[in-house]
Amino acid sequence: MELRVVSIEKPEPINFILGQSHFIKTVEDIHEALVSAVPGIKFGLAFSEASGKCLIRWSGTDAEMISLAKNNAMALSAGHSFIVFLAEGFYPINVLQAIKRVPEVCRIFCATANPTEVLVAETALGRGILGVIDGFKPAGIETEEDISWRKGFLRQIGYKI
Repeated sequence: MELRVVSIEKPEPINFILGQSHFIKTVEDIHEALVSAVPGIKFGLAFSEASGKCLIRWSGTDAEMISLAKNNAMALSAGHSFIVFLAEGFYPINVLQAIKRVPEVCRIFCATANPTEVLVAETALGRGILGVIDGFKPAGIETEEDISWRKGFLRQIGYKI
């Protein structure tokens, strides 16, 4: 077995969701879940088929996001993994539960805009995702001032009342 670290390549503000699924219809079902959850959403989706032709299956509503999804899925090459890139202004918080409700979705590894590295194991059979490094390690513990800032920020951007 060989361990690899695969960096997700994307522009800084772009969010993505990385997960694992189990069936070829994942592409169509996640696509439907996304457009039903957020009308007008712009995204790209790629799914690594793990049997049959073993192709990167893809879909989406935005050419740039589709390209990111296909390129990153190919770099990962981990069977039954999927990756969704959301265009700027669209966020995982608005679609994550819809994706989790897709019957073939087994797990979500991350949903983030942070720099991300994916830990991949490769054997003679293929590749699998072991986990992710999502962003940077903590610099310390928040202070009362930090708590006040966090609460104010969440209200400023409309996620808390």
